[in-house]
Amino acid sequence: MKYYGSCLCGKVTFEMDGEFEHFFLCHCAYCRKDTGSAHAANLFSRTAVIRWLTGEDQISTYKLPDTRHQRSFCASCGSALPNVQPGDLLVVPAGCFDSDTPILPSAHIFVGSRANWDNSLEKVFSFEGGPE
Repeated sequence: MKYYGSCLCGKVTFEMDGEFEHFFLCHCAYCRKDTGSAHAANLFSRTAVIRWLTGEDQISTYKLPDTRHQRSFCASCGSALPNVQPGDLLVVPAGCFDSDTPILPSAHIFVGSRANWDNSLEKVFSFEGGPE
């Protein structure tokens, strides 16, 4: 399959060929810091190939010292972007796809680090759009 994605400002665009083995919702403290949210939503593949269409020079990567944790992002808008980690593991943030996400999440991981407010969120009031 072929998928397309980009950052928020549109300076970085990419296409991807291949399939994903996993889609994890990670609740570790590092991913919560990265996203400013309850969890990161990342897809993982050891076989998919990414091709940067525009803006490869706009990509910055941060590796947290003494860990395996790293993230790539657009230097202009800060949007999370795919990165290749040691062992040729392609990690793609689900939110950067312009096409539909190809699979559903496989699992929540590092739930022992889950934010204290991340429980029973399906009970929180929902708006179709923004609140008025």
